[in-house]
Amino acid sequence: MQKETRKRTTKLQNRQLFLGYLFALGATAIWSGNFIIARSLHESISPITLAFWRWIVAVSVFLPFALKPLMSEWSILRENLSYLSIVSVLGITIFNTLIYFAGHTTSALNLSLISITFPVFIMVLARFFFHEAITASKGIGIVLVIIGIVLLVTKGAPSKLFDLSFALGDLWMLLAAFIFAVYSILLKRKPKNLSIWAFQFSTFALGLIFLFPFYLLECATVPPIEVDTKTIGSILYLGVFASLSAFVLWNKAIMIVGPSKAGMIYYTLPLFSGLLAYLFLHEAIFMLHFYSALLIISGILIANYRSRKVR
Repeated sequence: MQKETRKRTTKLQNRQLFLGYLFALGATAIWSGNFIIARSLHESISPITLAFWRWIVAVSVFLPFALKPLMSEWSILRENLSYLSIVSVLGITIFNTLIYFAGHTTSALNLSLISITFPVFIMVLARFFFHEAITASKGIGIVLVIIGIVLLVTKGAPSKLFDLSFALGDLWMLLAAFIFAVYSILLKRKPKNLSIWAFQFSTFALGLIFLFPFYLLECATVPPIEVDTKTIGSILYLGVFASLSAFVLWNKAIMIVGPSKAGMIYYTLPLFSGLLAYLFLHEAIFMLHFYSALLIISGILIANYRSRKVR
C-alpha cells in the first residue's frame, strides 16, 4: 500500500515538474517574440509609440485581474510610491523602450543573445552595493560572457572596438540589460506585504504614466504611424501575451520548480528568437552566433555554479 502511494506521489511530482518546465518554456517562447516584433516593426512604428501602446493594452487587460488586490492593498501602494516609481521607470518605461530602439539597428538574434547577459550585471552590482564576493567561478563566467558579447557586437572582429563601427542597437540592448539588472536588484526590496498582482499592475500603470510625456513629444515630432493589421496584431501580442500571459506562466513556473531552475530555461531565449527570426524575418544564422551563445551561456552557468558543499 505504501509502495503504491509513493509511486502515485512520485508520478504526481514528476507531472508537476514537467508542467513547471513547460510553463517556463512557454513564457520564454512568448518573450522571444518581443525581439522579433522590435525588429519587424522598426520601419513602421517608432519605439516610444510601440512601447506606449503595448502598455496601454497590458494595463487594460490586466486591470480586471488586479482590481481586487489593488483595492485591498491601496494603503501599502501609497506608502511605497517612491519605490514603485523607481522600479516602474527602470523596468517598464526605460527597459522595454530601449529594446525597441535597439531593434532599429541590430538583428533579433543579437537582441536576444545580449538580453540574457543581465545576470552578470547583477553580480557586478551586488559586489558594489551588497559587498557580495566575486568568486573564481563568477570571475571566469564574467570573462566568458564579456568575450561572447565582444565577438557578437564586433561581428567576430574585436578590432572594431577601436573604430566603433559596430551596430548601435547592440549598445542599446547592452544598456537595456544593465537597466534590467538594476531593476532585478531593486526587486529584492519589494514590500513583503504587497501581493505580486498589485505590485506588477502598479508598475505597469506607473511605467505607462511616466512614458506618456515622451509619447506626446514623439507624436508632435514624428509623422503618424500607418495603422494596419500587422501593427495592431503586434501590439496586441505584446500587450496580452508578452506582458500578461508570459508573466502568469513564469510565476507559475517559479512556484513549481523554483527561480533557479526556471532561470536556466530562460537561457533558451536565443534559440526561440533565432528560429523565429529565421522563419519570419529571414535573418541569417552564422557560426558566430553559435560561438557567442556558447560563450555567454557557459559564462552565466559557470558564474552561477555552486558546489554541493556550498549548497
